Amino acid sequence: MQDLNDQQRSQLEAKLRELKDDIESQLQRNESSSAPVELDQTLVGRVSRVDALQQQGIALNSRRNLMLRQKKILAALQALDSGDYGYCQQCDEPIGYARLTVKPEASFCLKCQEKQDQGSVST
Repeated sequence: MQDLNDQQRSQLEAKLRELKDDIESQLQRNESSSAPVELDQTLVGRVSRVDALQQQGIALNSRRNLMLRQKKILAALQALDSGDYGYCQQCDEPIGYARLTVKPEASFCLKCQEKQDQGSVST
């Protein structure tokens, strides 16, 4: 694999910044739907309360996933600033432009990512 050229690095940086802004916007919209559910049965019926709890659970899970991706995007932007962006954190080989265009916050090459995924499945 080759190192990223200046144009590729610039395109990926723009994509990372766009993703960062999009996730921040999603987190703001998601904030109210992940708020605690009112458990007063005089305000809502039991079925409505259960539905509200389920919706809250979905919103909380979505929020956690968004925050995790946000953390990875911020780490990728920091790696861009330090000159370490585009290199696998495990084997230190270039990650590859094709992979980074699909997942610009990727911190592992495909080979090392597969090893990571296999390790998390077997444990």
